[in-house]
Amino acid sequence: MYNIIMGSVNNAALTCVHLLSSLAATPGTEPEMTELSGLFVEKPQSTIDITFVAKVDSSTLLRKPALKWLKGKWLDLGSKAGKHLQFKESYDRDSKIYTYEMKIVKVVDGDAGGYRCEVTAKDKCDSCTFDITVEAFTGMGEAGEDEGELDFSGLLKKREKKQEEPKEEVDVWSILKKAKPCDYEKIAFQYGITDLRGMLKRLKKMKVEPKKCDAFLKKLEAAYSVDKGKKIQLTVEVANPDAQIKWLKNGTEIKPSAKAFCGAILLLCARYVFESVGNKRKLTINKCTLADDAAYECVIGEDKSFTEVFVKEPPVTITKLLDDLHVVVEDKVEFEVEVSEEGANVKWMKDGVELARDGKYRFKKDGKKHWLIINEASKEDIGMYYVFTNGGESKAELEVEDKELEVLQSIADLTVKAAEQAIFKCEVSDEKVTGKWYKDGVEVKASNRIKMVHIGRIHKLTIDDVKAEDAGDYTFVPDGYALSLSAKLNFLGERKTDGLLSGRGFDLTHFSLSEIKIDYVPRQDPPKIHLDTTGSMVNKNTIIVVAGNKLRLDVEISGEPAPTVCWTKGDNVRKCCGPAWADTAPPSVHLWLLPQVITETEGRVRVDNRKTLSSFVIEGAERGDEGRYTITVTNPAGEDKAELFIKVVDVPDPPEGVKCMGVGEDTATIIWEPPKFDGGSPIKGYLMERKKVGSSRWTKLNFDIYESTSYEAKKMIEGVLYEMRVFAVNGIGVSQPSCSSKPFMPIAPTSEPTRLTVDDVMDSACMLKWRPPDKIGAGGIDGYIIEYRKEGDTEWIQANSEPVEKNSYTVRGLPTGEKMEFRVMAVNIAGRSPPAVMAQPVTIREIIEQPHIRLPRHLRTKYVRKVGEKINLVIPFQGKPRPVVNWFKDDEPLDPKKVSVRTTEVDTILFIRSAERDHSGTYTLSVQIENMEDKASFEIRVVEKPGPPLAVRVTDVWGFNAALEWKPPKDNGNSDISGYIIQKADKKTKEWFMVYEHNRRPNCTVSDLVMGNEYVFRIFSENICGLSDEAGLVPCVPCVAPGCKDLNTSPKFTQPLQDRSVIAGYSTAISCSVRGRPKPKIIWMKNKTIIGEDPKYLMQNNQGVLTLHIRKPSLFDGGNYSCKAVNELGEDVVECKLEVRGASATRSPVAAVLLMHDG
Repeated sequence: MYNIIMGSVNNAALTCVHLLSSLAATPGTEPEMTELSGLFVEKPQSTIDITFVAKVDSSTLLRKPALKWLKGKWLDLGSKAGKHLQFKESYDRDSKIYTYEMKIVKVVDGDAGGYRCEVTAKDKCDSCTFDITVEAFTGMGEAGEDEGELDFSGLLKKREKKQEEPKEEVDVWSILKKAKPCDYEKIAFQYGITDLRGMLKRLKKMKVEPKKCDAFLKKLEAAYSVDKGKKIQLTVEVANPDAQIKWLKNGTEIKPSAKAFCGAILLLCARYVFESVGNKRKLTINKCTLADDAAYECVIGEDKSFTEVFVKEPPVTITKLLDDLHVVVEDKVEFEVEVSEEGANVKWMKDGVELARDGKYRFKKDGKKHWLIINEASKEDIGMYYVFTNGGESKAELEVEDKELEVLQSIADLTVKAAEQAIFKCEVSDEKVTGKWYKDGVEVKASNRIKMVHIGRIHKLTIDDVKAEDAGDYTFVPDGYALSLSAKLNFLGERKTDGLLSGRGFDLTHFSLSEIKIDYVPRQDPPKIHLDTTGSMVNKNTIIVVAGNKLRLDVEISGEPAPTVCWTKGDNVRKCCGPAWADTAPPSVHLWLLPQVITETEGRVRVDNRKTLSSFVIEGAERGDEGRYTITVTNPAGEDKAELFIKVVDVPDPPEGVKCMGVGEDTATIIWEPPKFDGGSPIKGYLMERKKVGSSRWTKLNFDIYESTSYEAKKMIEGVLYEMRVFAVNGIGVSQPSCSSKPFMPIAPTSEPTRLTVDDVMDSACMLKWRPPDKIGAGGIDGYIIEYRKEGDTEWIQANSEPVEKNSYTVRGLPTGEKMEFRVMAVNIAGRSPPAVMAQPVTIREIIEQPHIRLPRHLRTKYVRKVGEKINLVIPFQGKPRPVVNWFKDDEPLDPKKVSVRTTEVDTILFIRSAERDHSGTYTLSVQIENMEDKASFEIRVVEKPGPPLAVRVTDVWGFNAALEWKPPKDNGNSDISGYIIQKADKKTKEWFMVYEHNRRPNCTVSDLVMGNEYVFRIFSENICGLSDEAGLVPCVPCVAPGCKDLNTSPKFTQPLQDRSVIAGYSTAISCSVRGRPKPKIIWMKNKTIIGEDPKYLMQNNQGVLTLHIRKPSLFDGGNYSCKAVNELGEDVVECKLEVRGASATRSPVAAVLLMHDG
């Protein structure tokens, strides 16, 4: 860092310079000094000075800083250096301060505008902007580069006789304002104004911008600053409450529509609000955008008030962070982030490499939300992803696992009869997975009777018109996965006819080839239940059904007459209505159902009845359906009974008691309790998920089932709050998630403190100091714990009850003469760090050290400060025990009323709030321990600006020269005089011009004076603080008159001819000036031809000022004009080019000059 101090000296009468801070004024507040910022420690204040000084402290810089003075945005004033703009640079080796000066010798209208001072040094820079406004003037034309050497306007005027009374001063500008444009040239010639172009430019500016504005009591501030999205108010006060005003933005009027509000006129136009209350006129801009960053003006008639509004765009921050993602191969990945501003630009990076739209990555944004999309994830996409804005960043980790197929519904065993339809169906997790069907290890081929269908995640195998050869084991194998789903198809065939008929009681004894006669013989067979022990039965009497699935148990029965079927669960039996038992009619099957009366087509639990088959159906099995079921069939021939146990299995309940038992740098140990209900199937394991607190996206931690009830989560971000939840898995499926754990934060204890050393040892205490740990982490450091023990002991004793925050500590109450061991541990929320142990024991005893003063290097030479500055000197010393410190000035004790002293165990501070001249002197510091003493002395000199030179007088005047002499100032400001600055002023213009800078002698010779003019001289003294506030003036006004010394010289033109471009038909003149002795002969030539007594030309010579008047020039009068001056000592020639352009007859001479000036 380096500091810049800007100030100014040298008043310029009638010139007002306004300096504005680079930060715009806050609306509604009075201008005040800007707070220190950047490299400037002091901003320029409002001043009327014309010399600006910038000081740069280079004590911390490796190379010389570069400073530029700029006007506007890019004009480097260094290229304009001359007599009007002067620059100076100096360097003080003692204070290592570079001093840069910019001096405007004569402030004119052209100097008004915005300026900037910019300093750079390697990678550091700072700047300050300010405005210069010229409010008044004394001259009648613009200052040229050589203005001040010759006053042509004064020479062109007729010299007045001394005996005549002085005429009243005439305000030429008032006459010009009232005159017609055709009379401008005549008035200028009458009053001796030769710079017609400068006069017209000044007159035009005076008409456009009046010198005094009466319409505004209070104008707008020079600039306003507002944050984007905020409101700003521009306020002016007008002299006439009834005045009509206009608000313009970048020169375009803001046109409102009027509405009445609370007795005032409230004008609305989109986001702009116009308000008129009394003499105040307000423009309010709501919800400022970058489009509102513009120039604004308030117009009342011809009066205007200007300002600029700067809209600052706040940094874009991230309001919703990225979440870690855990996906499988070919899954779609979407990283989502939300920022504070709509339409903001963000940058995506992976492992430090910026991502681009290359087909793999897609970027999407909608308002404040931004997405990074990867359509199909692969193993190569694993890594850390970052998103950056200009005000923040966020990161998240992407983990990609190999894809695993999950079976959502397996195929089930089927039992069907001949000519019926068999359908095997299964469902897997991936819709894109294809597969093959196998029967007894042989691939099934599609035919008219066998169809294979794949719709989404469902795969079906349909067999129409089932035959005996279709029975067997069927398997579905997904392509690309080591997985297979198997089921069995059972076929029920028909009984043989003869057996069936004989079993039905038909007599086949009477049989002939021509006729068959069957006699019906009633027969009774006892009922029998034919249970199929294959299919969904896990053993002979147990059937398992998944909760929510449908159970259909088909039981084949036989018996004559047809038996009555009764289903019971436990001891509860309900009989459904059915046909009554009839002796003469064929018996009907009586239906008994659990536990409610239902029809054959209604109810969740029902029995469906056919001739020789009774089907028990449960739609959507529930846990309450589990139990022992009994089927009983009865008829007059007997009874048969079978028992079944239906077991309903379900997904388990969620695990309970999920909590974090410990954390590490990027890990956390989680434990939980198994679910209370395992769903009727043993728990196979658990699945874990985590998420960041405040996020809604859960990330899977494992794809393989984890069997233990404790888990160590890894790859977490230290310092971020997380939550965990657990799923239980059994043979049926995955449970609902458990309740989220309490938020926890992965934080690691810090590493051990470093550089543990003994700072001091006393008779019963030991002072330790150390450095912070190398590795701290997000948990930070809450403090340190210090422990000690005697050498050989095993138990450590804690020295401090509460952690100490400093990196040093004094352990007191130690036994004198004992050897003690010490160790220090850092403490944070994660616990204590490993200890830092002293390598060697420390013997507790007093150590005597001789006093010694370490005088800083800058005090080994003369210490110089300016009056009013503060002095703060820190001088370290050493010695044990604590030494006694005494201060002396010039061998006398210090006066505590004038100088403040503060002393600690290791240093002493000398402080003077505001230095004065009487603070100068020799200061002595004494440090004493018993009979041992050390002393150090240094000198302080307080300086200020010197007084003015004395006895300034003119010792001689000759030709164009004057000799000055003076005496040094009575008060040198307590510092050596480094030089003098001499300035001169013409009595007519009363404007000061620099003659000499840093003149070291008390005399000088002023040259290049204009003969016949009266001059005043003033001299400033200069020392290390700057120029004296007052100048030494010549008590009399010398007059440089001809004849003081006769110096014959050859002719020399002091002002050359200037090229001109004029309009044909309008008179013009060219002029120059010459000096020489004896008086030279003047010859005017056109194109090297002498101009004779041509009435078209008029030649004048007024005391060396030569003028050639050309009356109404034509196109043929253009060419090269030259003027030659000849005397007996030599000759001199000057030339110029005159261009005559054609123009319409209606254009006046003044208009022609204006056209030339604008061009």
